[in-house]
Amino acid sequence: MKYFILFSVICFFSTSNSIISQTNVKPEIVKDSSKYTINNCVNTFDSVKTVETKVGYQYWFADKNFAEGKTLKMSVVAPHKATHAPHSHIEDEFFYVLEGTAEFFLNGETKTGGPNTSFYCPTFSEHGIRNIGDSELKYLVIKKYEMN
Repeated sequence: MKYFILFSVICFFSTSNSIISQTNVKPEIVKDSSKYTINNCVNTFDSVKTVETKVGYQYWFADKNFAEGKTLKMSVVAPHKATHAPHSHIEDEFFYVLEGTAEFFLNGETKTGGPNTSFYCPTFSEHGIRNIGDSELKYLVIKKYEMN
């Protein structure tokens, strides 16, 4: 499971590196070395830094201001709850279930998945995820916000 998560995150975040190589710009010129340090590039879960929601909490491993809009968040949802109703937005999104049982809604259809299941939501697709189990649902959300 660790390798799958790591592979998914690397693939998601490597998109910016392929764009850099296609434009013949040297990575060291693009990278702001003063912004990224070993201390802010390693993030271990800290319950004190969680953000409460109506149905649980979330923890941002990387928020949209850290890495040019690329984000990694863990959402935790109480049994039989959803963070919000199905919606759509410009960004595409990945969900990766760590614990619990999720029901994924995508454009009028649903699919259920447990640990080590991923769900993908394409751009502008109506989507949602909710906990249909009797224990907490923990899942990662991987997304890139459009930065202006």
